[in-house]
Amino acid sequence: MKKLTPQAVLGYPVLALFVFISLLPLWMALKIGLTYPDDVYTSASSLLPNAYTPGNFLRVMGLPSAIEVSAFRASPIDFMFALRNSVIYTALTVTGQIFFSALAGYAFARMNFPGRNKLFFAFLAATMIPSVVLFIPNFVLIKQLGLLNSFAGLVAPTILMTPFAVFFLRQFFLSAPKELDEAARLEGASQFQIFWRVALPIQKGPIATLAILLSINSWNEFFWPFLVGRDPSVRVMAVALSDFMSQTGRGNPDWSGLMAAIVLSILPVIAMLIVFGRQIVESLQTSGLK
Repeated sequence: MKKLTPQAVLGYPVLALFVFISLLPLWMALKIGLTYPDDVYTSASSLLPNAYTPGNFLRVMGLPSAIEVSAFRASPIDFMFALRNSVIYTALTVTGQIFFSALAGYAFARMNFPGRNKLFFAFLAATMIPSVVLFIPNFVLIKQLGLLNSFAGLVAPTILMTPFAVFFLRQFFLSAPKELDEAARLEGASQFQIFWRVALPIQKGPIATLAILLSINSWNEFFWPFLVGRDPSVRVMAVALSDFMSQTGRGNPDWSGLMAAIVLSILPVIAMLIVFGRQIVESLQTSGLK
């Protein structure tokens, strides 16, 4: 057994404290979601509910539940429909960003053209522009194009690429052996065929990691879908939760139903982090070294 060092003796309690502080809000949301609506305030100071019930989760998903919600003056949230919209929005955004960012990253890493490095650094300078500055011009453009309340309007500003994704993939394309490209070129492959059949397949790990990071970001996106996707047909989960909260009366909001919906909405993200968390850290460390 390894000997305990003073750093470990002090470090593990501090780490445990940080873990507790980080997970406490999630646990409180789960606790309130399992609590009867009438007991939310009476058990507010406790880490455990007075009595457990799955009724809040059932009614949020549209299943039969014994808990009445008429007293809260709020219509039930269409959780499954909002979940479908979030999946569509995330899938379109992530697929487009990965494809076009891979094209740009490969061009910056492998193709020689005048001003390549200057253009790349200018492209990275876009990361210093606050995203909130772009909301108004993007919204005006989407409105003029008639794309409000549509998935095309939701994904239009971000489906092409992001500076981070381009930089991330460029680092890995730079590290790939150039001999593979030269061998494919000798076989008569075009530039796009080299990209699609040679360069892209050997970067499956980084692409999977980028897909996870972009999926988490798109899944949690709120402000832009709130601006252009208020119609129920394209309303994503984050916007649906906000609308559900605004429907309740201020004196007696449906906290138990809201917390149950929040817990259900973040389960896909938690599962993704548990399964692919180590891969994300390793890929980010590798890209930083390169």
